[in-house]
Amino acid sequence: MQYPLFQPLGDRGLLVTLAPAIDEEGFQKVRKARQVLTHPAVEGIIEIIPGYVTVFILYDPMILAFQQLAAMVEKRLVDMQTVTLPSPRKVVIPVAYGGDFGPDLPFVAAHNHLSPEDVVAIHSNGRYPVYMLGFTPGFPYLGGLSEKIQAPRLETPRTHVPAGAVGIANNQTGIYPVASPGGWRLIGRTPLKLFNPGAAAPFLIQPGDLITFRAISPSEYDHIRETAP
Repeated sequence: MQYPLFQPLGDRGLLVTLAPAIDEEGFQKVRKARQVLTHPAVEGIIEIIPGYVTVFILYDPMILAFQQLAAMVEKRLVDMQTVTLPSPRKVVIPVAYGGDFGPDLPFVAAHNHLSPEDVVAIHSNGRYPVYMLGFTPGFPYLGGLSEKIQAPRLETPRTHVPAGAVGIANNQTGIYPVASPGGWRLIGRTPLKLFNPGAAAPFLIQPGDLITFRAISPSEYDHIRETAP
C-alpha cells in the first residue's frame, strides 16, 4: 500500500493517511504535512486537524471541490521533503503521584514488578511528544512511554475521572483536561488547567509539544492549584 492515502469523509472532509503505523517517523510526517498545508492558507479550507498518522481537512464544498482539494494537497505534500521543523515547545507538567491523586499507581507497579517509586521515577524522567489532542477538549495523546511501566486499561472504566488526572493505557500516557469518564490507569494528578474555554488560547498543550513531568508533593500541588491562573 502506498502513502499518502486520500479518503473522503462525508461531503466536507478529506482524510490523508501519511504512514502505516504510529511511531516517531509517522508523527514527524504529520507535523510537516500540517505545516505545508497551513502556509499559505487556502480559501475553502476550514480546519486542519492532525492525528497519529493522519491529517483531517475540513473544507467548504461550495468553494473547493473534493478532487480539486485532493490534487492541491497531493502537490503540497511533495514539499514535505524540504521542510525543516522548528524545535518542539517544551512544557513541564507538575504531578502529584500516588495516593488519592493516583489510585492505580500500586497496580501499575505490581503489573511491571516494580515499586511505586520506580514507576514515578521512570514516568517523570521520560520525554513525551504530543501526537494529537482528542477524546475530550485538550486531552493530549503522548508517545514515548517506557515499556517498563506500560499497563492495560481498566476492564470497567470509571464513571468519573477528575480534571488533571494523569493516566497510563497500554503504551501511552495522557492527561485528562476535564472531569469525564475514563478507563486509563491513574497514577497522579496535575494542578494545572489544560483547558480554559474562556482564554484566547484555550489549550495549554498543543500537538508537536514535548512534555516532561515533574514529581511534586501534595502541599506543592495545593499551592500551584491555588495560585495558577
